[in-house]
Amino acid sequence: MIDQSSTAQATQKPIITYEQFAALDMRIATVIAVDEVAEADKLYKITLNVGELGERVIASGIKPWYSPQQLVGKQVIYLANLAPKTLRGIESQGMLIAANDDKAVLLHPDVEVAPGSSLL
Repeated sequence: MIDQSSTAQATQKPIITYEQFAALDMRIATVIAVDEVAEADKLYKITLNVGELGERVIASGIKPWYSPQQLVGKQVIYLANLAPKTLRGIESQGMLIAANDDKAVLLHPDVEVAPGSSLL
C-alpha cells in the first residue's frame, strides 16, 4: 500500500473555513454545445444548460482530452459563481470541475439529475 499522506500534505492548498467552501455555487449542468476556438490548441467554447440559471458559456481547456462528441449531452459539475474572465475573446461564465491526473478528468453525477441541481 502506498502512503500518500506525505505527498498530499506537501502539495495541499491552504485550509479554508466551512463558510468559504459553502460560498461555492456548484451545480449540475448539461453540455448542449461545444465549439472550436480559432487557433486554440486546448480551448473549447462550451454552452451549458444550468436549469433555472439558464444557459451559460464557458471557455475550457479540455480539448486535448475530450472531443465535442464526447461532451455534448454529458452532465458535468459546474462552478457557477466564479467571476467572469475573458479568454480568447470568450467571456467564460464559470468553470467545469475536473480532476487532474496528467489530464483533465471531468467529474459528473453517476445518475442523471436535473440541470441546475445544487451540490450539497
